[in-house]
Amino acid sequence: MAAIAARFVGARRQGQSLPAFPGEIPPDLATAYRVQDIAIGQWPDPVVGWKVGFIAPERRDVSGDERLLGPVFARARQFAIGGQLSFAVFAGGFGAVEAEYVLRLDADAPEGKTDWTPDEAAAFPSSLFIGMEVASSPLATINQLGPRVVVSDFGNNNGLIVGPGIIGWASIAETSLTCRTFIDDRQVGQGGATTLPGGLRAAFAFALSRSARRGRPLKAGDLVATGNATGIHDILPGQQARIEFDGHGSIVARAVAAAPMDEGDWPA
Repeated sequence: MAAIAARFVGARRQGQSLPAFPGEIPPDLATAYRVQDIAIGQWPDPVVGWKVGFIAPERRDVSGDERLLGPVFARARQFAIGGQLSFAVFAGGFGAVEAEYVLRLDADAPEGKTDWTPDEAAAFPSSLFIGMEVASSPLATINQLGPRVVVSDFGNNNGLIVGPGIIGWASIAETSLTCRTFIDDRQVGQGGATTLPGGLRAAFAFALSRSARRGRPLKAGDLVATGNATGIHDILPGQQARIEFDGHGSIVARAVAAAPMDEGDWPA
């Protein structure tokens, strides 16, 4: 497990791609999360949130989890406050963007509570924002190889852009939250908060539950990207992504090739 984590961390650190999964694929999600935990410990940046990804029924394991988690790190989080942003994807690896509805916890989740229903999650103090996930990995085949591989490499996450807030989200019909994604001004997807089964509430409940079971209960200020609202859209360095959230603003950002990180950012 440590060797797998080290290879992914090393590739991300150098902005490089990997030709294949670096080792034997973990046999289950529990083992994949242990790989992820080791990699988080090697990354010199605090976790400020989590992306939630949906697992197709035929790809689930004995855990029964319908979703998965990947960390969002502080230096990969951006706020859309006017102007065009840029984000890094791994040239030769996997690169995509996803429209996201992003929840921010406004209080610490109670310690010891490891099971959350969607209704309990909706009632928990939180704020909702529009957002865009940068889904990128050094491994081009990460999604093809499945959720155990996705979990092993930070959930296939390489950033999160957070846009304006949506006031009173818990009282809004999720069916009214709709959006469209464009790559270089060509529409590539449309959908909304209910694109994935269970919508925002189910994703939030999963993040609260799984994080607590991992010994990482969510805290005030943590972000939860609830899942792709229009699909997963491939993007290459140089291309521009634009996501229009109907009635709630937009996010525009351009992809650039990931570069080696400054060695000064890393502990000896």
